Amino acid sequence: MEYENGYGQVQRPKYDCLLFDLDDTLYPLSTGLASSVLKNIQDYMIEKLGVEESKIPDLCNLLYKNYGTTMAGLRAIGYDFDYDEYHSFVHGRLPYDNLKPDPVLRSLLLSSPIRKVIFTNADRVHAVKALSRLGLEDCFEGIICFETLNPTHKITEFIGSSCDSNERPEIFDIIGHFNNPGASSSGLPKTPIICKPSEFATEKALKIANIDPHKTLFFEDSVRNIQSGKRLGLDTVLVGKSQRVKGADYALESIHNLREAIPELWESDKLANNVNYSSTVAVETSVTAQA
Repeated sequence: MEYENGYGQVQRPKYDCLLFDLDDTLYPLSTGLASSVLKNIQDYMIEKLGVEESKIPDLCNLLYKNYGTTMAGLRAIGYDFDYDEYHSFVHGRLPYDNLKPDPVLRSLLLSSPIRKVIFTNADRVHAVKALSRLGLEDCFEGIICFETLNPTHKITEFIGSSCDSNERPEIFDIIGHFNNPGASSSGLPKTPIICKPSEFATEKALKIANIDPHKTLFFEDSVRNIQSGKRLGLDTVLVGKSQRVKGADYALESIHNLREAIPELWESDKLANNVNYSSTVAVETSVTAQA
């Protein structure tokens, strides 16, 4: 990765890792997957958790705003459910046919000799399926996903328990909380789920993948995830917007504009014109040991 400038001095590239979010970053929002995810989450809350339909919009908004994901918020306020079942329900019925192979992005990724890693809040099955549909399954060294940062959570039943099997756990009324004058997020219960935009989640991901934040470029469609990464020392690229916001070093209306916007990512291609990591997606353990 080293090369010489015109004076014969050895120069080192600014970045040694490109860290990519997946959904709405490597493919556009127009695919409709995000709107389908939201509908599926709402259906899960009604069908599986018994949430009143009239409360769904306000509840989803508050949970996403305060916890990063609706799933993390649901666990925080007291709902108990199996993580795999949740992801199967929410992602299992997505319109994956809307994702098409992207040879332009594939060429861009493979032509840059810099290490590339996926960092997503989504589960492993969804990440692998989305990358395969896009034709990008061999463009990344590894995937940091939900399972990387969170242990599998199974609801267990204890035979002979004195607890009423029909008794529901007490649910924190987050809507009522914010209806109180002067209410703030400081009084909210904590979530056991680790996910972006939590700085702890990003720190843990960087440690697992042995990534130096000061030599990494982070691609995201979420402004708050960008700002969280920036606070940890990452250089950042906001994808899907043409105007930079606070915390973003670059803004790309489309990920396809990558080479024009940041040509230095290809400066060292005189040493390595093509990188092909694997014929299949390397999931989690390919980056380093598990958390």
